[in-house]
Amino acid sequence: MASFQQAFSSVVLVVLAVAILFVTPTFSTSRNAIMKDEKVQKATGFQVTLKHVDSGSNLTKFELLQRAMKRGRQRLNRLSAMALAESDHDVKSSVHPGNGEFLMQLSMGTPSTAYSAIMDTGSDLIWTQCKPCQQCFDQSTPIFDPRKSSSFSTLSCSSSLCEALPMSSCGTDGCEYLYTYGDYSTTQGVMAAETFTFGEVSVPKVAFGCGEDNEGSGFGQGAGLVGLGRGPLSLVSQLDEPKFSYCLTSIDDSSTSTLLMGSLANANNSDTASRTTPLVVNPSQPSFYYLSLEGITVGGTRLPIKKSTFALNSDGSGGIIIDSGTTLTYLEKSAFDLVKKEFTSQMKLPVDKSGTSGLDLCFTLPSDASDIEVPKLVFHFKGADVDLPGENYMIADSSVGLACLAMGSSSGMSIFGNVQQQNYLLLHDLQKETLSFIPTKCNQL
Repeated sequence: MASFQQAFSSVVLVVLAVAILFVTPTFSTSRNAIMKDEKVQKATGFQVTLKHVDSGSNLTKFELLQRAMKRGRQRLNRLSAMALAESDHDVKSSVHPGNGEFLMQLSMGTPSTAYSAIMDTGSDLIWTQCKPCQQCFDQSTPIFDPRKSSSFSTLSCSSSLCEALPMSSCGTDGCEYLYTYGDYSTTQGVMAAETFTFGEVSVPKVAFGCGEDNEGSGFGQGAGLVGLGRGPLSLVSQLDEPKFSYCLTSIDDSSTSTLLMGSLANANNSDTASRTTPLVVNPSQPSFYYLSLEGITVGGTRLPIKKSTFALNSDGSGGIIIDSGTTLTYLEKSAFDLVKKEFTSQMKLPVDKSGTSGLDLCFTLPSDASDIEVPKLVFHFKGADVDLPGENYMIADSSVGLACLAMGSSSGMSIFGNVQQQNYLLLHDLQKETLSFIPTKCNQL
């Protein structure tokens, strides 16, 4: 297990600059950039640009966080409802979380058609809107027309990926699907295989849903969705080397984030600061990336959280997942209450009671503050102590006079959100069943 080095300070320094408080650790951490191997990239791996859904919106970091929080709370509710449905053995859920925070750029077909799709680590199916559309939502790029692609083919009803669908039927065009998301958005159409292009790398015969009837409010951000879950339908599971990693920049960073697939996924895993923890399998929700969280330290205090708090129960309820599509980290209420109490005790600032931020815990900043100290925050995953940089959990804005903890409470399922993941390369290895946290300057990839 990675040890928590007591020699490190229990606080980080928050430096005030412009209108935003930038949080800096009291000790330096290696942030190595990934070196590209062009030969390997062309053969077995590729890199994809990710763009935050609110990119270019001209909002402050605090405003961006508040907007993302609303989407994140809705996603949390959907994820929790799914887990509860599956814990009832009389119910067979075919509902998926949907939506997300990051768009990936890709193209498909021969000749290729470019579009952007939502990246979702909480579901499996890859799909996009297709002509002829019975019901399609507006998208900024042309809708894919399979009749104009020489590499398009439909999947047979006897194919293994057709059988892997939660809901399917056999029609005149082959395997037909219906995929439902937690906000009641749906996509329906025919399962097909097509050549997908990521940058300059083409991957043939990727199975996807060609959606001819797509309804609901959950997809307006992109022209479809790319599932990166653990199930057989996801993009990562369809690759010869089933691993991927992503590296998310800060929510207010104008730089794009990065997704690395296949052999490129672990290009930076020689970093001595890397921390690796096993993935946990939940038979009730096999697509989700569950982790084993054993404890949390605030400052120098290991919190008295019961061992069962983050445990995955035999009925499939509880546990903690890591999710790219949820912004904040949400902890089971009893654990969050302890985190909140300890931050309140250790922070040398008054608690804000106005409730204007929408966050559970905020502090009032001094009007003349140039910097503040915040307690360190360490998540003790099995085999991996992840010591977060201050900016990954304390969001401060001098223009509104607040510093807020980017976390909240949940009931049942807990989620390790994407604010806490920023500037880490998150390596998901589906063969080894592990997740690695690799400190990385994501805006330099």
